[in-house]
Amino acid sequence: MSFVEYRDTIKDGDTAIVFLGHESMFAVKVQHGGKTQTKYGVIRHSTDLIGKRYGSKVTCSKGGWVFILHPTPELWTMNLPHRTQILYSTDISLITMMLELKPGSIVCESGTGSGSLSHAIIRTVAPTGHLYTVEFHQQRAEKAKKEFQEHEVEHLVTVKNQDVCKNGFGVSNVADAVFLDIPSPWEAIGHAKSALKIEGGRICSFSPCIEQVQRTCLAMEEHGFTEINTLEILLRVYNVRTISLQIPDLGKASEDNSGAGFDSSNQSNQGGLYGVLQQGTAQFKSGVPLKEMVGHTGYLTFATKSLF
Repeated sequence: MSFVEYRDTIKDGDTAIVFLGHESMFAVKVQHGGKTQTKYGVIRHSTDLIGKRYGSKVTCSKGGWVFILHPTPELWTMNLPHRTQILYSTDISLITMMLELKPGSIVCESGTGSGSLSHAIIRTVAPTGHLYTVEFHQQRAEKAKKEFQEHEVEHLVTVKNQDVCKNGFGVSNVADAVFLDIPSPWEAIGHAKSALKIEGGRICSFSPCIEQVQRTCLAMEEHGFTEINTLEILLRVYNVRTISLQIPDLGKASEDNSGAGFDSSNQSNQGGLYGVLQQGTAQFKSGVPLKEMVGHTGYLTFATKSLF
């Protein structure tokens, strides 16, 4: 099982996604003789998972069923063990586009955190690119390195445990893009510039507070970065529903009745007029926004390393 190469069948040691519904799924490591408990009953790895095709419908011990999905960076983001706050697909998609990542790109990242963005970057730059990711916390760095090995992407990523603000990324003039998600990104702008290729490259900094953005933008200007801009992504989801509205009376019916000697004082005619006004409803599809939505996550500041 690899996060960058699809495989049809489930094997011992794979990480698979148990899909109970759109709002209910979780990751499981497949092990010979292992068992996984769900609300629909037990899943026995040896008989229910190993050797089956990804996407299979598996019946649990209580008669309910689940789907077993091949892992992707998007599914991993939704189900990974949280060691830190993570970036979600809404921000990740914009970061990937604005940093102009593609297969073969070299990327430097700090900090690694829970590895949500890391998996997305690895999938994007594969099979010939590489990710250099730096994590200050030793245990998180070790855990990330172990996960990359389990997910069979260790040849595409180098994990370093060091302080990027003091020691940099450990590489010079090789990166096409740099991403910073640290408390004081302005202290690492100089190292980021050194890591980028001489001919230029892109940089992105993620910060939850606007004061961090201000100091980071000033540091970028001091180091000669250009095209500095800050964005915030707010995802608004709409539900498509059938809406019923009354057809309005635009006066044509009243004019026709008056021309035909319509007597408004007659009670029977008044009832007829009311029937005309309430002549029916029309149904149509409309997008209705959810009453609640995900609010502020963070500010994304992008810039370009100047050639001069």
